[in-house]
Amino acid sequence: MFYAQLDRLRTATGVLIVPSRFDAIIGFQRLTLTAIGMVALTLGMLLLDGRMLDGEPVWLKPFKFAVSFAILFATLTWAAGRLSTLWRTSWGLVGAAAASAAAFFFEMAYIGAQAARQEPSHFNETTPFHEMMYGFMGTGATALMLTVGIVGVAAWADRDAHLQPRLRLSIVLGFFLTVVLTFWVAGELAGNGGRYIGVPSPQAAKLPILGWSMEVGDLRPAHFFSLHAMQFLPLFGWLADRYDLSSRMVWIAALFYASFNVMIFLKALQGVPLISA
Repeated sequence: MFYAQLDRLRTATGVLIVPSRFDAIIGFQRLTLTAIGMVALTLGMLLLDGRMLDGEPVWLKPFKFAVSFAILFATLTWAAGRLSTLWRTSWGLVGAAAASAAAFFFEMAYIGAQAARQEPSHFNETTPFHEMMYGFMGTGATALMLTVGIVGVAAWADRDAHLQPRLRLSIVLGFFLTVVLTFWVAGELAGNGGRYIGVPSPQAAKLPILGWSMEVGDLRPAHFFSLHAMQFLPLFGWLADRYDLSSRMVWIAALFYASFNVMIFLKALQGVPLISA
């Protein structure tokens, strides 16, 4: 009965495959290359501009976001490249790629502009304008997560996708966990009005590069791991196919990853850092 329901649900996803004359993979490829260009540009600004903001170089946040976007779009390119032509050229995936492009260009433009002005982009509600822009960034993040979800659904529903069984399962689980956990953690971040649970001292120790607090609770580690379930689990699924592991191992890996993510999130909410100084 359960699998019959799944088959009916898979059939219902046909609404996503209304054909278009575009190919989503081309969009994801171009976004990946553009994001890599942004990585180079923001790295150059990071090296040339020594100004600081809240104890960090002003261009560090744009640089980290550019890296994150490059990884995201490279993963979407890889996953979409294994779908059939019917799904890749569907309006569902093409529309998702277009929405992702809009979110990407808006977020990088605003974060970069704020860095140039030596002003924070996130949790900045000092004026109605900044409050509005912060809301738009939330909308953009939602569009990006919906794109991840749509590609995950496509990997599950596309019977002609070039995917081995465990890899297909791991993409579905990894993309699903990324969407669910990211919405949960990001919602708490937005509601908290900042990244910390507690008030770190001015000279508090932080993890190099990542900047995570080693003194008080920091919600960013949970946000980081929630975003990267979509890379970790497909990698595990690829290994499971390669070494002929059972699908049960993919489910166990997904459960372990989700449990770890929830654990560090709950610890952060208690004011406990991921790694103490």
